[in-house]
Amino acid sequence: MDHLTKLENRSMHILREAYANFKDLGMLWSIGKDSTVLLHLARKAFLGHVPFPLIHIDTSYKIPEMIEYRDNFAKEWKLDMIYGQNIEALKNKMTFPDGKCTRLECCKLLKTDALKATLNGTGPRFRLNHETGEYELEKNPAPFTGVIVGVRSDEEGSRSKERYFSPRDKKSDWNIGEQPPEFWNQYKTDFAPGTHLRIHPLLDWTELDLWEYIQRENIPMVSLYFNKGEGKRYRSLGCGPCTSWVESEASTVAEIVEELRTGKFANIAERSGRAQDQEDGGGLEELRKSGYM
Repeated sequence: MDHLTKLENRSMHILREAYANFKDLGMLWSIGKDSTVLLHLARKAFLGHVPFPLIHIDTSYKIPEMIEYRDNFAKEWKLDMIYGQNIEALKNKMTFPDGKCTRLECCKLLKTDALKATLNGTGPRFRLNHETGEYELEKNPAPFTGVIVGVRSDEEGSRSKERYFSPRDKKSDWNIGEQPPEFWNQYKTDFAPGTHLRIHPLLDWTELDLWEYIQRENIPMVSLYFNKGEGKRYRSLGCGPCTSWVESEASTVAEIVEELRTGKFANIAERSGRAQDQEDGGGLEELRKSGYM
């Protein structure tokens, strides 16, 4: 069995274990490469059907191509698609760069707080109506007890401290020291009532693994990852005001794989184009402790 197939099998096993052991699951879909691979794995693990809702936190600052990509595939693949949003923060201009906040304050309000409110059912949630093709406000949304997330341990420092099944408290806060050990493919799935779970099926994948798998499986990616003749592309995607390009001639998946194999970015962090990481000194641990993705 080759390396990619081993990773695929483990991830699909984690997805099936999560579905078998936890009720009211959702899966975060940020439209980036990690969560899109995760979506592909979920469809493969459940024979073309994704048995839990997809959740997107829409800050309203996402690059337009990302939202277009999201909605096109949600409709084509018949996904149960939900998005959440911190409408009050947007209304009151508690944002960056055109509002009253720093980047990290904006991240907390538009991402962390919006995510927590979307998951616990206290914030507005909009669900795609496949008959009309429009998103409609949900009435009395039920809380999610667990959420599947496409984080990788090699992507950013705080993510290396995660587990496949990572417990949070009722407020989605993360106590790193209280995570269960995971040895020899043994995973704790029995948690106290009220525990919120973050589940990470891609934890041991690398950036190169992802792109090699995208190439093998022919997974469609948002066009922002590819050079369009200007010698630049996105390596990591986030909100438009806080995400910058990298210099790259790669216009196909094969060319991105070749860049990574030859070590073009060996000394450049994957999220180096994400300005909030730089403002936080290169790490997002404090944001993630309070519920950030």
